[in-house]
Amino acid sequence: MKSELPDVDPSPGRPPASRSLDRRRFLQIGAGVAALGAAAPLLSSCGVGAASSGGGSAKELSFWNFYGPAPDSNPQSQWFVKLADDWNKTHDVKVKLRYIPNADYISGNTLQTAFASGSGPDIFLLSPGDFLRYYNGGVLQDLTGKIGADAVADFLPGTLDTRKVDNKIFAVPMESEPLAMYYSKAAFKEIGLTDADVPKTWDELLSVAKKLTTSKRFGVSFETTPGFYQNFTWYPFMWQGNGAPVGPDGKGAFDSQPVKNALKLWGDSIGSGVAPKKFLGTGGGDAPANLGSGYVAMQQTGIWSIADLKQKTPDFEYGLFPLPVPAGGKPTSVMGGWAFCANAKGGNPSAAAEFIAWALASTDADSVERGRTWNTVVKTNIPVRKSVTTAADAKGAFTDPNMKFFVDKVAPTGRGEPRYPPEVIKAISDAIQATQLGGQSAASAAGTAAATINTYLSSYNGAPIL
Repeated sequence: MKSELPDVDPSPGRPPASRSLDRRRFLQIGAGVAALGAAAPLLSSCGVGAASSGGGSAKELSFWNFYGPAPDSNPQSQWFVKLADDWNKTHDVKVKLRYIPNADYISGNTLQTAFASGSGPDIFLLSPGDFLRYYNGGVLQDLTGKIGADAVADFLPGTLDTRKVDNKIFAVPMESEPLAMYYSKAAFKEIGLTDADVPKTWDELLSVAKKLTTSKRFGVSFETTPGFYQNFTWYPFMWQGNGAPVGPDGKGAFDSQPVKNALKLWGDSIGSGVAPKKFLGTGGGDAPANLGSGYVAMQQTGIWSIADLKQKTPDFEYGLFPLPVPAGGKPTSVMGGWAFCANAKGGNPSAAAEFIAWALASTDADSVERGRTWNTVVKTNIPVRKSVTTAADAKGAFTDPNMKFFVDKVAPTGRGEPRYPPEVIKAISDAIQATQLGGQSAASAAGTAAATINTYLSSYNGAPIL
């Protein structure tokens, strides 16, 4: 059947009382990580618009998000608007969307500041990378009682894990977004390379990048803006050598050779001049502005770039290959994606939880169709539910060769985006920045970050770090 992949632009019980953060502490942590300039596992072009203030009430639920209603009324914005409209037609408690531009929602501290002041939204979007901040802060409502066992079983293995504590569900994912390498076929052809020459190892990646680098083009690119998104895109390289910031025993493990190797790879790419220090457009996840414009020849980005390139640079020819691996390493990608959460201290937590279950975690035909259109019509993602995957496949969504590549070649190597406390995320980010842009050795940067992580973990008392 004909694929419905569109020409659209894609726009990451309460805890014990002893773990509840006071408002000042919550704000300090929020501002500290926001200062990183954090970017999302999902990059979209929502545009810029004014964000109104205000929370919800027992009869009206405020839903803060960075999709809609957006000023340009793009397909993803329309999906969110329809979502709220469909709910409001059949429920007494209404949902009111509040659109917050990416720069304020993801890179800014709008959400953190609102919660710190006690005026957070009833419903909001959250990535795994920021889950522990809100769970440990006593913010997240338990959604388990609103989601049927049949719906829980419909989620693909592992997709709920980073949103659970004590087997209770505190967020429901709407998508899964793995990473790979995109490359310009024209740039390859220009220097006599073919699709058979795509790099498979780190050494090959730097070697091919050097050949592709010119006075007007960089050979390869990795995200350089510090924050959640940069960490997210760096994790696979650490995992390929079996490295980790936190070990299975809950203790720090950052000062290891696999971690140092991953830091060195990113540092060498810029130090050798084959990768840029700054990106065009919205950053390292913006393929049209960087790969499509000829600014870089190879770019690490996610599945969302399929739709992005199709909409903005429809004539641009590109190829895909899995993230290269180090000597003796194993192919690994990372699976990101955003989820719906409810505010445990909002105006009507029960109704907010019911809305989330209705929207994303129901076995009703409408919920399945809602998931299909989000993941394979208005965006390009991998669905997180079996029924949604089946429905999308029946519509021909995965016959698109690029989508098929991610489903067949990348997703099987994927690991869920981990959840770390903000202090651990900041230490990792500092190490990446020090090696990538600060000229510090990988060994020194890893050692400094490890000391910070170890000290923090020695007194950590929150939910399990997965």
